[in-house]
Amino acid sequence: MNYRRLGNTDLYISEIGFGCMSLGTDVAINNKLILQAIEGGINFFDTADLYQKGQNETTLGRGLGVKRNQVIIATKVGNQWKEDGSGWDWNPRKEYILSAVEKSLQRLQTDYIDLYQLHGGTIDDPIDEVIEAFEQLKGQGKIRQYGLSSIRPNVIREYIRRSNIVSVMMQYSLLDRRPEESCLDLLHKNNISVLARGTLAKGLLIDKRAEDYLSHSAKQVQQATCSIALIAGNEFSETTVALGYILNHPSIASAVTGIRTIEQLDDVVKATAQLPLPKKSVELLAKSVAVNFYDEHR
Repeated sequence: MNYRRLGNTDLYISEIGFGCMSLGTDVAINNKLILQAIEGGINFFDTADLYQKGQNETTLGRGLGVKRNQVIIATKVGNQWKEDGSGWDWNPRKEYILSAVEKSLQRLQTDYIDLYQLHGGTIDDPIDEVIEAFEQLKGQGKIRQYGLSSIRPNVIREYIRRSNIVSVMMQYSLLDRRPEESCLDLLHKNNISVLARGTLAKGLLIDKRAEDYLSHSAKQVQQATCSIALIAGNEFSETTVALGYILNHPSIASAVTGIRTIEQLDDVVKATAQLPLPKKSVELLAKSVAVNFYDEHR
């Protein structure tokens, strides 16, 4: 497993991250997955207080156990569940962030969070208040670093300009190349890492039947998977090719992948042994799929 520096910090995270949102409800299976992921070299685990109404954080904290200090934990804040559990409201206020972190720390069974991320965000948020909350938590040692989880270029630019974020999590894959237009190079220039999610496009790039995806038709998705299979040949796995395209960009610190089974875990861990993907293969992939762009929040 290769490791990449998170922003300009002293944290080095595995180039494949464990997206905990995909974990199920079987405690034994979850614990086995988490421990086996660590054995395979994965040290970056991403969750959120929103997932399963906080249960996902509990699952991760329980699964890590004594291994906690061997890993980098990332979680998120900003979505507040309604009291009746019918949904959630967006709440980026300082008071809420300072209270929510205490619950996340308790569920994760830890006294610090390595990376605390705002789970969304709009240009109309009280951005300075959000930053003040994160800086206060950092000063108290409750979080080590903070970042943003957003696909909105206008919001990302504001946090680059006004804060000390070290990372931005955004959806990025061969079928979702929107970040290439205005975000990836800008973040790299400012020493801010990208945590890529959705890198396998819900599995459409490797093993699921083609269907419409974003601006791509099912036929175009099928063409993309054919290109991946062609480049993979007998040398690479399709997973290696799909992840290799994303990890080629220097802004990417980790491809955060949803993992639910041991087979999926083995697949992504084995894929890393074949990385990096040859430059020529990356160029061929880029030519095989039309670039898409952000339509809103530019």
